Amino acid sequence: MIIGVVGLGLIGGSFAKAYHAEGHKVYAWNRSKKTLGFALISGDIDEELTEENVSECDLVVICLYPQASIEWIRSMAPHFGEKPVVIDACGTKRDICETCFKIAEEHGFTFVGGHPMGGTKYSGFKYAKEDMFRGKPMLIVPPRYDDIELYSKIKELLSPLNLGKLSITTAENHDRMIAFTSQLSHIVASAYIKSPTAENRQGFSGGTYKDMTRVAFLNAPMWAEIFITNKDYLLDELDSLIDNLGKYREAISEENVEELTELLADGTRRKERLG
Repeated sequence: MIIGVVGLGLIGGSFAKAYHAEGHKVYAWNRSKKTLGFALISGDIDEELTEENVSECDLVVICLYPQASIEWIRSMAPHFGEKPVVIDACGTKRDICETCFKIAEEHGFTFVGGHPMGGTKYSGFKYAKEDMFRGKPMLIVPPRYDDIELYSKIKELLSPLNLGKLSITTAENHDRMIAFTSQLSHIVASAYIKSPTAENRQGFSGGTYKDMTRVAFLNAPMWAEIFITNKDYLLDELDSLIDNLGKYREAISEENVEELTELLADGTRRKERLG
């Protein structure tokens, strides 16, 4: 296969390395020519991805920020042709799917929303790994949900990544769920680490602290754009969290041991039920 990768950061670089390690030809585009040159010299990609060769690709993976992804797809749409399947890797799906399904239909190529559930706290091509997505789930938002042939083609195109479960969902359901499972967690970690007490934590912290703060280390411009793109669902989750925290605060303030015990026990029961 010939794979096009747009954006050689952590995610795009990992796509490029994974496909190249499996013996596929990789074309890549990157805003920074320095990173692109390094990827060429290191042998992780074969050629620069251009208007002239993008139509040769079987798969083009867009690994840019959400708005930049839309702009790149719009600018390259006249050059894709019918061959490539174009998949994005953004953290939200409604805006990009709504816009790019229309662009794809207008220009005669196939666009599919995508979100691989892999990554690290670091960013940049130097941290990319060929096994980043091995065994990890990936979410897919197709333009049609009754197209078995397209689903089979997507599975085949993504098979070199050695993914875990490949799940089909809607853009709305994706954004609703990701607001809770990912985005809220990053905000909580970012807010938690701002306690003045954190400055003096040495010798007093263990696994709990590490678990709570791991995702506070993030790419701030990217996550800010993602949060704003998904603000309706994310605000719902923040309101729910704030409401629940208020109940714990009230029980502690009033020394209501019975209420506090029930709040904690209910949290344990929910965790046991949800896994």
